[in-house]
This record gives sequence, C-alpha cells and structure tokens, in this order.
Amino acid sequence: MKTYVAPGHSITVTAPSGGVTSGQGVLIGTLFGIAQADALEGADAELLTEGVVEIGKTSALQIDVGDRLFWDATNKVVNKTATAQVCVGVAVSAAANPSATVKMKLGARTPAGT
Repeated sequence: MKTYVAPGHSITVTAPSGGVTSGQGVLIGTLFGIAQADALEGADAELLTEGVVEIGKTSALQIDVGDRLFWDATNKVVNKTATAQVCVGVAVSAAANPSATVKMKLGARTPAGT
C-alpha cells in the first residue's frame, strides 16, 4: 500500500521540554507513550505506544481491572481522575491502595461514562 508508513507499535518524536527518561510516560498533546530510552530535550525519542506496561500510579488509589487510567503530568503517574487529564490506557490488573504501580494496556480507550 502506498500510504503505509509503519506498524505504530513505537513512534519517534521530538523529546519535549526537560527531555525524557527511559520507562517514563510521555504525553505530547494527546499522544501518549513510554520512553524506550533517555533522550535530551529536542532529540529524537522513541515511544512505545502499544502493549502492556507496568506504570507508576497514585499510591493512595484502588484500581480495578478495566478502569480507565489518566495521565497526571505533574506527578508523572496514572490515576482515575478524568478532569483535565488525558485517558492513556486501561488497567489489566488490579492495584491496591496503597501500591506504587499498575499494569496498563497502552492506548486502550473506553467511552466516557462507562
């Protein structure tokens, strides 16, 4: 196909202000991925955009399988707060309150209100 570019499992972007750290979530507009390596601000950064990752979460928060997860750009973790945050995936494991991480399917979206 003439218009095919790439599979999209990972995407090369320009590292945002402050650069990125390997394993860290990165949000650019509504594009979210996990940095696959460290990259300085302005350099090419490879982001994983599909798959299941273990990611930092708000510690004092119970998460259940299927919960929509939103990116807290200030604290660099996911939570369940939809207001002023971007949905970046869906929990594929439960995570207790307190706990540091949750397993999340990247990019999986469910409609608001479900």
